[in-house]
Amino acid sequence: MKIRVLVMGLILAMTMQVFAGGGGQAGGGASAPAATQDITYTLKIGHSAPGIDPRSISATEFGNEIEAKSGGKLKIQIFHSGQLGSDAALIEALALDSGTVDMIISDTGNYATYVPKMGISALPFLFSDFATAWKFMDGPIVADVEKELIQHNMRVLAHYDNGFRCVTTGSRVIKTPADMKNMLIRVPENPVYMATMRALGANPQPLPFAEVYMALRQGTFDSQENPIPVIYNNKLYEVQKHLSVTNHTYAGMAVAISEKIWNRLSPAQQQIVSTAAKNSATSNRAMNKKMTEEFITSLETEGGMTITQPEHALFVEATKNVKNEFINTYGADLLKKLDDWLAANK
Repeated sequence: MKIRVLVMGLILAMTMQVFAGGGGQAGGGASAPAATQDITYTLKIGHSAPGIDPRSISATEFGNEIEAKSGGKLKIQIFHSGQLGSDAALIEALALDSGTVDMIISDTGNYATYVPKMGISALPFLFSDFATAWKFMDGPIVADVEKELIQHNMRVLAHYDNGFRCVTTGSRVIKTPADMKNMLIRVPENPVYMATMRALGANPQPLPFAEVYMALRQGTFDSQENPIPVIYNNKLYEVQKHLSVTNHTYAGMAVAISEKIWNRLSPAQQQIVSTAAKNSATSNRAMNKKMTEEFITSLETEGGMTITQPEHALFVEATKNVKNEFINTYGADLLKKLDDWLAANK
């Protein structure tokens, strides 16, 4: 009888603990710590660029800061060069909470698979300089759109910079949109990028970035488009002869963390992670801007590329209706906010 009473008491105590919130389960059946409790965890960060890319350098800075400020409880492990998959695969893994990756760094437009409005900052010729682009990325329009990612297990912490995208080719000199007619060009799996290239007369086809160098070398593609630091750091000058400084699209990078992992962190740890992400974004932007300014010369002197300054007005005119292709995706209200913001920040 005493044993029976003791067992019943234990069951009652466990039931009360569950209703008090102490018996919840996290993914994989592991116990979820209380929100105020610090955890010990190594964040797996994935991206598609090589280890020398600013993404890796800035992610390392982020890791050093969170490790120091968390007393060693939080650390990172970086998987670069698509080791955990392409950009599309990384985003899917984070959205599905597969456990493959905890944080990703990817072009904002690549998240459009889950939130189509994420591509709005990639519309052609929105910004004429880095400062304006950064102001927009850190502003309320982008913040409101990115809130929709949370329901897909992705929380954006900061925005890295990937620069302004330019066209390279193996055989053509690109001065006007007419020079791009029917040109087979590699692009990321990004609806806005593809629409922009079609508007310029090219034939865009998606391909994971890790496969781009070999595809250009083998002649599967004759051209591609990427920011100048990406072109230089990935030695695309070895397989491309011409660079046209089109600056047709600004490429912002969203640094996103799994919402489930975020909710496991204590408030103090969330603050550490959030602050470190923003700090690393500041240095990342400065690094990319400097690389853009310096590497355009290096591509010519070291890489042997022919550098062309195209007739930008013709490119702007050719792509002016790309925005209208996405009116059902973004909605008239969001596009109106974008136009108003651009008018106020000329």
